[in-house]
Amino acid sequence: MKSMVSIVAFAMATSAAAVDVDGVKLDDKASVGGQELVLNGAGVRKRAIFKVYVGSLYVPAKAQTTQQVLAKGPRRIQLNLLRNLSSDQLIEALMDGLKQNLSPAEMQAIAVQSGEMAAIMKSFGQAKEGGVVTIDFVGTSTKIGLDGAARGTIEGAAFNDALTRIWIGENPVQADLKKAMLGGA
Repeated sequence: MKSMVSIVAFAMATSAAAVDVDGVKLDDKASVGGQELVLNGAGVRKRAIFKVYVGSLYVPAKAQTTQQVLAKGPRRIQLNLLRNLSSDQLIEALMDGLKQNLSPAEMQAIAVQSGEMAAIMKSFGQAKEGGVVTIDFVGTSTKIGLDGAARGTIEGAAFNDALTRIWIGENPVQADLKKAMLGGA
């Protein structure tokens, strides 16, 4: 994975063109909330021996720390699926990620929003290999999309930041994915 991170960091530093991560072509820019964002970094999420998705982070300006990402304006976390995932698998993974990064009191504070997220994910049915889940953060809103279609909006800045911490928090879902999403820093 270290060589993958180096390849992604090198490609992003030397080219304005799309980046290829594990066969998935990622745009070097995305528009979120009317603002152009740049690809900060991307890597592959693995679970046991399976490659699950390519996770990428888009921000207004390059950032190397969680604090820098959370302090900036709009952002996008994009999941390009490398296998079929049921809505239950998505919900379980996201809830596990939240629990790893939040105290019980913090989890309780976002319980309503977590339920709203689960309902949105449930509406996916099954997210197919090749599908793209987007989690856009605009102001205090979290906008979730699937394959380019808006699927729901969740209000609340605390939820917004908590969801981001799944990938780049103190206890990320995968350490080398965090490093890749933060530009290999």
